[in-house]
Amino acid sequence: KIVSDPQLIVQGVSRFDYSQGSYLGNCWFLASVGALTFQKDIVDQVMPADQSFGKDYAGIFHFRFWRFGKWIDVVIDDRLPTVKGKLIFVHSKTSNEFWPALLEKAYAKVCGSYADMQAGCVSEALLDFTGGVHVYFKLNQTSTDLWSLMDRAVNAKALMGCSTSHGDTPGNPILPNGIVQGHAYTVTGVFKLTSQGEPVRLVRVLNPWGKGEWNGAWSDKSLLWNNVSESDQSNCLSSAIDGEFWMSMEDFIANFKDITICCLSPDFLNSSSKYSWTSTCYYSSWDVGTTAGGRPRNKETFWTNPQFRIRIEQLDEECASGQCPENILVSLMQLHENRYRSLVSNFSIGFSVYLIPPEMKEEKFPAKFFYNKHPVEATEKFTQVRLVMKLFKLEPGEYLIVPSTFNPNESAEFMLSISTKSGSHKKN
Repeated sequence: KIVSDPQLIVQGVSRFDYSQGSYLGNCWFLASVGALTFQKDIVDQVMPADQSFGKDYAGIFHFRFWRFGKWIDVVIDDRLPTVKGKLIFVHSKTSNEFWPALLEKAYAKVCGSYADMQAGCVSEALLDFTGGVHVYFKLNQTSTDLWSLMDRAVNAKALMGCSTSHGDTPGNPILPNGIVQGHAYTVTGVFKLTSQGEPVRLVRVLNPWGKGEWNGAWSDKSLLWNNVSESDQSNCLSSAIDGEFWMSMEDFIANFKDITICCLSPDFLNSSSKYSWTSTCYYSSWDVGTTAGGRPRNKETFWTNPQFRIRIEQLDEECASGQCPENILVSLMQLHENRYRSLVSNFSIGFSVYLIPPEMKEEKFPAKFFYNKHPVEATEKFTQVRLVMKLFKLEPGEYLIVPSTFNPNESAEFMLSISTKSGSHKKN
Protein backbone atom coordinates (compact mmCIF):
# COMPACT_ATOMS: atom_id res chain seq x y z
CA LYS A 1 0.00 0.00 0.00
CA ILE A 2 2.95 2.36 0.56
CA VAL A 3 4.68 1.73 -2.79
CA SER A 4 3.88 -0.39 -5.83
CA ASP A 5 7.32 -2.09 -6.07
CA PRO A 6 8.62 -2.73 -2.51
CA GLN A 7 12.13 -4.15 -2.12
CA LEU A 8 13.81 -5.36 1.04
CA ILE A 9 17.28 -4.26 -0.12
CA VAL A 10 18.21 -2.08 -3.08
CA GLN A 11 21.85 -2.35 -4.22
CA GLY A 12 23.17 -3.65 -0.92
CA VAL A 13 22.95 -2.48 2.68
CA SER A 14 24.61 0.87 3.41
CA ARG A 15 24.87 3.34 6.29
CA PHE A 16 23.59 5.99 3.85
CA ASP A 17 20.36 4.13 3.10
CA TYR A 18 18.24 5.66 5.85
CA SER A 19 17.40 8.67 8.01
CA GLN A 20 16.05 8.71 11.55
CA GLY A 21 12.35 9.45 11.93
CA SER A 22 11.02 12.59 13.59
CA TYR A 23 8.85 10.94 16.21
CA LEU A 24 11.18 8.50 17.95
CA GLY A 25 14.34 9.21 19.96
CA ASN A 26 16.19 6.01 19.08
CA CYS A 27 19.41 7.48 17.68
CA TRP A 28 21.30 4.97 19.87
CA PHE A 29 19.74 2.12 17.89
CA LEU A 30 20.22 3.70 14.45
CA ALA A 31 23.84 4.63 15.24
CA SER A 32 24.36 0.92 15.91
CA VAL A 33 22.65 0.06 12.61
CA GLY A 34 25.15 2.33 10.84
CA ALA A 35 27.99 0.29 12.32
CA LEU A 36 26.24 -2.97 11.47
CA THR A 37 26.10 -2.16 7.75
CA PHE A 38 29.90 -2.50 7.46
CA GLN A 39 29.86 -6.21 8.32
CA LYS A 40 27.91 -8.31 5.83
CA ASP A 41 28.34 -11.53 7.80
CA ILE A 42 26.78 -9.93 10.88
CA VAL A 43 24.03 -8.33 8.75
CA ASP A 44 23.21 -11.79 7.37
CA GLN A 45 23.05 -13.17 10.90
CA VAL A 46 20.71 -10.44 12.15
CA MET A 47 18.67 -10.30 8.94
CA PRO A 48 18.84 -13.81 7.40
CA ALA A 49 19.23 -13.88 3.63
CA ASP A 50 16.71 -15.27 1.14
CA GLN A 51 13.93 -12.92 2.25
CA SER A 52 12.14 -10.63 -0.18
CA PHE A 53 8.82 -9.22 -1.33
CA GLY A 54 9.03 -11.50 -4.36
CA LYS A 55 7.99 -15.07 -5.04
CA ASP A 56 6.06 -16.86 -2.29
CA TYR A 57 5.89 -13.68 -0.19
CA ALA A 58 3.78 -14.33 2.92
CA GLY A 59 3.81 -10.86 4.50
CA ILE A 60 6.37 -11.69 7.21
CA PHE A 61 10.08 -11.18 7.86
CA HIS A 62 12.52 -12.96 10.15
CA PHE A 63 15.29 -11.37 12.28
CA ARG A 64 17.70 -12.60 14.96
CA PHE A 65 19.11 -10.74 17.98
CA TRP A 66 21.39 -11.72 20.86
CA ARG A 67 19.52 -10.94 24.05
CA PHE A 68 20.96 -11.51 27.52
CA GLY A 69 23.20 -14.40 26.58
CA LYS A 70 21.21 -16.18 23.87
CA TRP A 71 20.12 -15.71 20.26
CA ILE A 72 16.39 -15.26 19.75
CA ASP A 73 14.28 -15.37 16.59
CA VAL A 74 11.87 -12.52 15.89
CA VAL A 75 9.15 -12.70 13.24
CA ILE A 76 7.18 -9.59 12.23
CA ASP A 77 4.51 -8.75 9.69
CA ASP A 78 4.91 -6.00 7.08
CA ARG A 79 2.60 -3.39 8.63
CA LEU A 80 4.56 -0.18 9.26
CA PRO A 81 3.48 3.03 11.07
CA THR A 82 2.59 5.82 8.64
CA VAL A 83 0.95 9.22 8.49
CA LYS A 84 -0.68 10.07 5.15
CA GLY A 85 1.07 7.10 3.58
CA LYS A 86 4.58 8.14 4.72
CA LEU A 87 6.73 6.26 7.23
CA ILE A 88 6.94 8.18 10.51
CA PHE A 89 9.93 6.39 12.03
CA VAL A 90 13.13 5.37 10.23
CA HIS A 91 12.78 5.66 6.46
CA SER A 92 14.95 4.86 3.47
CA LYS A 93 16.25 7.52 1.15
CA THR A 94 15.21 5.13 -1.63
CA SER A 95 11.43 5.17 -1.40
CA ASN A 96 10.87 1.46 -2.13
CA GLU A 97 13.62 0.05 0.16
CA PHE A 98 12.35 -1.29 3.48
CA TRP A 99 15.10 -3.17 5.35
CA PRO A 100 15.73 -0.27 7.82
CA ALA A 101 12.04 0.10 8.74
CA LEU A 102 11.54 -3.65 9.11
CA LEU A 103 14.71 -4.06 11.18
CA GLU A 104 13.55 -1.22 13.44
CA LYS A 105 10.12 -2.86 13.84
CA ALA A 106 11.70 -6.22 14.75
CA TYR A 107 13.88 -4.57 17.39
CA ALA A 108 10.87 -2.62 18.67
CA LYS A 109 9.11 -5.96 19.16
CA VAL A 110 12.08 -7.22 21.18
CA CYS A 111 11.96 -4.04 23.31
CA GLY A 112 8.19 -4.28 23.76
CA SER A 113 7.05 -1.46 21.47
CA TYR A 114 8.32 1.50 19.50
CA ALA A 115 7.85 3.69 22.57
CA ASP A 116 10.12 1.36 24.54
CA MET A 117 12.99 2.28 22.18
CA GLN A 118 12.99 5.87 23.40
CA ALA A 119 16.49 6.76 24.69
CA GLY A 120 19.32 4.31 25.26
CA CYS A 121 23.03 3.52 24.85
CA VAL A 122 24.77 2.49 21.65
CA SER A 123 26.38 -0.43 23.49
CA GLU A 124 22.98 -2.06 24.04
CA ALA A 125 22.14 -2.51 20.36
CA LEU A 126 25.74 -3.32 19.37
CA LEU A 127 25.70 -6.22 21.84
CA ASP A 128 22.27 -7.33 20.63
CA PHE A 129 23.55 -7.41 17.04
CA THR A 130 26.72 -9.38 17.79
CA GLY A 131 26.76 -11.09 21.18
CA GLY A 132 30.39 -9.97 21.12
CA VAL A 133 32.92 -8.47 23.48
CA HIS A 134 32.18 -4.89 24.51
CA VAL A 135 34.58 -2.19 25.73
CA TYR A 136 33.65 1.34 26.72
CA PHE A 137 35.88 4.37 27.26
CA LYS A 138 35.20 7.84 28.58
CA LEU A 139 37.18 9.87 26.11
CA ASN A 140 38.68 12.40 28.52
CA GLN A 141 39.38 9.90 31.31
CA THR A 142 41.64 7.26 29.80
CA SER A 143 45.36 6.88 29.24
CA THR A 144 44.79 4.34 26.46
CA ASP A 145 45.99 5.31 22.97
CA LEU A 146 42.43 5.33 21.70
CA TRP A 147 43.14 6.20 18.09
CA SER A 148 45.47 3.20 17.70
CA LEU A 149 42.92 1.01 19.45
CA MET A 150 40.19 2.27 17.09
CA ASP A 151 42.48 1.60 14.12
CA ARG A 152 42.93 -2.00 15.25
CA ALA A 153 39.19 -2.27 15.87
CA VAL A 154 38.43 -1.20 12.28
CA ASN A 155 40.83 -3.85 10.98
CA ALA A 156 39.18 -6.44 13.25
CA LYS A 157 35.74 -5.56 11.81
CA ALA A 158 34.50 -4.19 15.12
CA LEU A 159 31.34 -2.09 15.42
CA MET A 160 31.81 1.34 17.03
CA GLY A 161 29.55 4.08 18.31
CA CYS A 162 29.93 7.25 20.34
CA SER A 163 27.77 9.87 22.02
CA THR A 164 27.77 13.50 23.12
CA SER A 165 26.93 14.97 26.50
CA HIS A 166 23.56 16.48 27.29
CA GLY A 167 23.59 20.25 27.53
CA ASP A 168 21.58 22.55 29.73
CA THR A 169 18.91 22.96 27.04
CA PRO A 170 16.20 20.25 26.84
CA GLY A 171 16.07 18.08 23.75
CA ASN A 172 18.92 17.74 21.27
CA PRO A 173 20.17 21.27 20.53
CA ILE A 174 22.67 21.69 17.70
CA LEU A 175 25.85 23.53 18.68
CA PRO A 176 27.34 26.21 16.39
CA ASN A 177 29.98 23.67 15.28
CA GLY A 178 27.24 21.33 14.01
CA ILE A 179 27.48 18.72 16.78
CA VAL A 180 24.19 17.62 18.36
CA GLN A 181 24.05 17.44 22.15
CA GLY A 182 22.68 14.35 23.89
CA HIS A 183 22.99 12.39 20.66
CA ALA A 184 24.45 9.06 19.49
CA TYR A 185 26.69 8.74 16.44
CA THR A 186 28.40 5.93 14.52
CA VAL A 187 32.20 5.80 14.25
CA THR A 188 32.72 4.69 10.65
CA GLY A 189 36.49 4.85 10.22
CA VAL A 190 39.89 6.26 11.10
CA PHE A 191 42.64 7.55 8.84
CA LYS A 192 46.15 8.95 9.22
CA LEU A 193 47.43 11.50 6.72
CA THR A 194 50.16 14.10 6.40
CA SER A 195 49.41 17.82 6.34
CA GLN A 196 52.26 20.31 5.86
CA GLY A 197 54.74 17.67 6.91
CA GLU A 198 52.92 16.77 10.12
CA PRO A 199 50.94 13.57 10.77
CA VAL A 200 47.23 14.04 11.47
CA ARG A 201 45.00 11.34 12.97
CA LEU A 202 41.39 11.60 11.81
CA VAL A 203 38.13 9.99 12.91
CA ARG A 204 35.08 9.60 10.64
CA VAL A 205 31.68 9.96 12.29
CA LEU A 206 28.11 9.50 11.04
CA ASN A 207 24.99 11.26 12.31
CA PRO A 208 22.03 8.80 12.13
CA TRP A 209 19.76 11.69 11.19
CA GLY A 210 21.32 11.33 7.72
CA LYS A 211 22.19 15.03 7.82
CA GLY A 212 23.76 17.55 10.20
CA GLU A 213 27.56 17.58 10.20
CA TRP A 214 30.54 18.96 12.06
CA ASN A 215 31.69 22.21 10.42
CA GLY A 216 35.08 22.67 12.11
CA ALA A 217 38.58 21.53 11.15
CA TRP A 218 38.66 18.67 8.60
CA SER A 219 34.93 18.96 7.88
CA ASP A 220 33.74 18.62 4.28
CA LYS A 221 34.37 22.30 3.45
CA SER A 222 37.49 22.79 5.58
CA LEU A 223 40.40 24.51 3.83
CA LEU A 224 42.76 22.09 5.58
CA TRP A 225 42.07 19.57 2.83
CA ASN A 226 44.05 21.82 0.49
CA ASN A 227 47.20 20.88 2.42
CA VAL A 228 47.06 17.13 1.81
CA SER A 229 47.93 14.94 -1.15
CA GLU A 230 45.47 14.26 -3.94
CA SER A 231 45.37 10.58 -2.99
CA ASP A 232 44.40 11.44 0.59
CA GLN A 233 41.74 13.82 -0.70
CA SER A 234 40.29 11.14 -2.96
CA ASN A 235 40.34 8.60 -0.13
CA CYS A 236 38.60 10.83 2.38
CA LEU A 237 36.99 13.99 1.12
CA SER A 238 33.28 14.01 0.31
CA SER A 239 30.97 16.95 -0.25
CA ALA A 240 27.78 14.91 0.10
CA ILE A 241 25.20 16.09 2.63
CA ASP A 242 24.81 12.68 4.26
CA GLY A 243 25.57 13.26 7.94
CA GLU A 244 29.09 11.81 7.74
CA PHE A 245 32.22 13.87 8.43
CA TRP A 246 35.88 13.77 9.43
CA MET A 247 37.44 15.45 12.45
CA SER A 248 40.80 15.27 14.19
CA MET A 249 41.23 12.89 17.12
CA GLU A 250 41.73 15.92 19.36
CA ASP A 251 38.41 17.44 18.28
CA PHE A 252 36.73 14.05 18.62
CA ILE A 253 37.82 13.79 22.26
CA ALA A 254 36.79 17.40 22.91
CA ASN A 255 33.28 17.03 21.45
CA PHE A 256 32.25 13.47 22.35
CA LYS A 257 32.02 11.98 25.83
CA ASP A 258 32.50 8.25 25.19
CA ILE A 259 33.11 5.50 22.66
CA THR A 260 31.81 1.93 22.60
CA ILE A 261 33.57 -0.82 20.64
CA CYS A 262 31.94 -4.21 20.10
CA CYS A 263 33.76 -7.07 18.40
CA LEU A 264 33.32 -10.82 18.08
CA SER A 265 36.82 -11.28 19.55
CA PRO A 266 38.83 -9.10 21.96
CA ASP A 267 42.06 -9.70 20.01
CA PHE A 268 41.97 -6.11 18.72
CA LEU A 269 42.99 -5.03 22.23
CA ASN A 270 46.52 -6.27 21.50
CA SER A 271 49.10 -3.97 19.93
CA SER A 272 50.37 -6.92 17.86
CA SER A 273 48.92 -10.11 16.42
CA LYS A 274 51.21 -12.38 18.45
CA TYR A 275 48.72 -12.82 21.27
CA SER A 276 45.13 -13.98 21.50
CA TRP A 277 42.39 -13.75 24.09
CA THR A 278 40.06 -16.39 25.44
CA SER A 279 36.61 -15.70 26.90
CA THR A 280 34.46 -17.55 29.42
CA CYS A 281 30.90 -16.76 30.51
CA TYR A 282 29.30 -17.69 33.81
CA TYR A 283 25.55 -17.53 34.50
CA SER A 284 24.52 -17.03 38.09
CA SER A 285 22.17 -15.03 40.30
CA TRP A 286 21.80 -12.95 43.41
CA ASP A 287 19.06 -14.57 45.51
CA VAL A 288 17.45 -12.96 48.53
CA GLY A 289 18.62 -14.51 51.78
CA THR A 290 21.36 -16.64 50.23
CA THR A 291 23.56 -15.02 47.55
CA ALA A 292 22.48 -11.36 47.50
CA GLY A 293 25.03 -9.88 49.87
CA GLY A 294 25.31 -6.34 48.52
CA ARG A 295 28.45 -4.21 48.17
CA PRO A 296 31.73 -4.75 50.10
CA ARG A 297 30.71 -2.31 52.84
CA ASN A 298 28.11 -4.86 53.96
CA LYS A 299 30.76 -6.85 55.83
CA GLU A 300 28.46 -9.48 57.29
CA THR A 301 26.79 -10.43 54.01
CA PHE A 302 29.17 -9.46 51.16
CA TRP A 303 30.89 -12.86 51.30
CA THR A 304 27.61 -14.61 50.40
CA ASN A 305 27.69 -13.18 46.85
CA PRO A 306 28.72 -15.60 44.07
CA GLN A 307 32.51 -15.91 43.90
CA PHE A 308 34.67 -16.70 40.84
CA ARG A 309 38.37 -17.64 40.91
CA ILE A 310 40.86 -16.83 38.19
CA ARG A 311 44.58 -17.54 37.84
CA ILE A 312 46.92 -15.28 35.88
CA GLU A 313 50.11 -16.91 34.63
CA GLN A 314 53.33 -15.23 33.53
CA LEU A 315 52.80 -11.92 31.74
CA ASP A 316 53.39 -11.78 28.00
CA GLU A 317 55.88 -9.35 26.46
CA GLU A 318 53.25 -6.69 25.75
CA CYS A 319 52.03 -6.58 29.35
CA ALA A 320 55.52 -6.71 30.83
CA SER A 321 56.81 -3.89 28.62
CA GLY A 322 53.78 -1.67 29.15
CA GLN A 323 53.01 -1.46 25.40
CA CYS A 324 49.56 -2.96 25.94
CA PRO A 325 49.41 -3.57 29.68
CA GLU A 326 45.81 -4.74 30.12
CA ASN A 327 45.42 -8.51 30.22
CA ILE A 328 41.88 -9.01 31.52
CA LEU A 329 38.44 -7.71 30.56
CA VAL A 330 35.54 -8.33 32.95
CA SER A 331 31.91 -7.62 32.03
CA LEU A 332 28.88 -7.98 34.28
CA MET A 333 25.39 -7.95 32.72
CA GLN A 334 22.02 -8.14 34.46
CA LEU A 335 19.58 -10.54 32.79
CA HIS A 336 15.96 -9.47 32.51
CA GLU A 337 12.86 -11.28 31.31
CA ASN A 338 10.49 -8.28 31.26
CA ARG A 339 9.41 -7.81 27.65
CA TYR A 340 8.98 -4.07 27.98
CA ARG A 341 12.39 -2.40 27.97
CA SER A 342 11.16 0.86 29.50
CA LEU A 343 9.74 -1.03 32.50
CA VAL A 344 13.00 -2.83 33.31
CA SER A 345 14.48 -1.65 36.59
CA ASN A 346 18.22 -2.20 36.74
CA PHE A 347 19.95 -2.54 40.08
CA SER A 348 23.18 -0.66 40.75
CA ILE A 349 25.85 -3.28 40.08
CA GLY A 350 29.62 -3.65 40.19
CA PHE A 351 32.38 -6.14 40.92
CA SER A 352 35.49 -6.35 43.07
CA VAL A 353 38.71 -8.32 42.48
CA TYR A 354 40.81 -9.66 45.39
CA LEU A 355 44.24 -11.29 45.44
CA ILE A 356 44.14 -14.78 46.97
CA PRO A 357 47.16 -15.72 49.13
CA PRO A 358 48.86 -18.89 47.74
CA GLU A 359 48.13 -20.91 50.88
CA MET A 360 44.35 -20.38 50.74
CA LYS A 361 42.44 -23.14 49.00
CA GLU A 362 38.84 -22.45 50.13
CA GLU A 363 36.05 -23.10 47.69
CA LYS A 364 33.96 -20.31 49.25
CA PHE A 365 35.74 -17.52 51.07
CA PRO A 366 34.15 -16.55 54.40
CA ALA A 367 33.38 -13.09 55.75
CA LYS A 368 36.70 -12.83 57.63
CA PHE A 369 38.62 -13.07 54.34
CA PHE A 370 37.23 -9.70 53.29
CA TYR A 371 37.69 -7.85 56.62
CA ASN A 372 40.13 -4.93 56.20
CA LYS A 373 40.96 -6.23 52.71
CA HIS A 374 40.93 -3.81 49.81
CA PRO A 375 40.27 -5.05 46.27
CA VAL A 376 43.16 -4.85 43.83
CA GLU A 377 40.67 -3.80 41.15
CA ALA A 378 36.99 -2.84 41.10
CA THR A 379 34.45 -0.98 39.03
CA GLU A 380 34.79 2.74 39.68
CA LYS A 381 31.35 2.88 41.21
CA PHE A 382 28.11 0.92 41.36
CA THR A 383 26.04 1.98 38.37
CA GLN A 384 22.34 1.49 37.62
CA VAL A 385 22.80 0.10 34.11
CA ARG A 386 22.34 -3.15 32.23
CA LEU A 387 26.09 -3.82 31.89
CA VAL A 388 29.32 -2.68 33.54
CA MET A 389 32.81 -3.57 32.33
CA LYS A 390 36.45 -2.84 33.09
CA LEU A 391 39.68 -3.51 31.19
CA PHE A 392 42.72 -3.71 33.46
CA LYS A 393 46.01 -5.44 34.30
CA LEU A 394 46.58 -8.18 36.86
CA GLU A 395 50.00 -9.43 37.92
CA PRO A 396 50.58 -13.21 37.96
CA GLY A 397 48.68 -14.89 40.76
CA GLU A 398 45.25 -16.17 41.76
CA TYR A 399 42.30 -13.81 42.20
CA LEU A 400 38.70 -13.79 43.36
CA ILE A 401 36.06 -11.85 41.40
CA VAL A 402 32.92 -10.99 43.36
CA PRO A 403 30.00 -9.41 41.44
CA SER A 404 27.35 -7.74 43.57
CA THR A 405 24.46 -5.33 43.71
CA PHE A 406 24.76 -2.13 45.73
CA ASN A 407 22.24 -3.21 48.38
CA PRO A 408 21.78 -6.64 50.00
CA ASN A 409 18.72 -8.73 49.13
CA GLU A 410 18.36 -7.45 45.58
CA SER A 411 17.43 -10.47 43.49
CA ALA A 412 18.51 -10.78 39.84
CA GLU A 413 20.15 -13.13 37.38
CA PHE A 414 23.43 -12.07 35.79
CA MET A 415 26.10 -13.08 33.29
CA LEU A 416 29.77 -12.62 34.15
CA SER A 417 32.13 -12.59 31.15
CA ILE A 418 35.88 -12.88 31.69
CA SER A 419 38.30 -12.42 28.77
CA THR A 420 42.00 -12.96 29.37
CA LYS A 421 45.11 -12.71 27.25
CA SER A 422 46.86 -15.93 26.28
CA GLY A 423 48.89 -17.24 29.20
CA SER A 424 46.09 -16.71 31.72
CA HIS A 425 43.92 -19.57 32.98
CA LYS A 426 40.47 -19.49 34.53
CA LYS A 427 38.62 -21.76 36.90
CA ASN A 428 35.35 -21.43 38.77
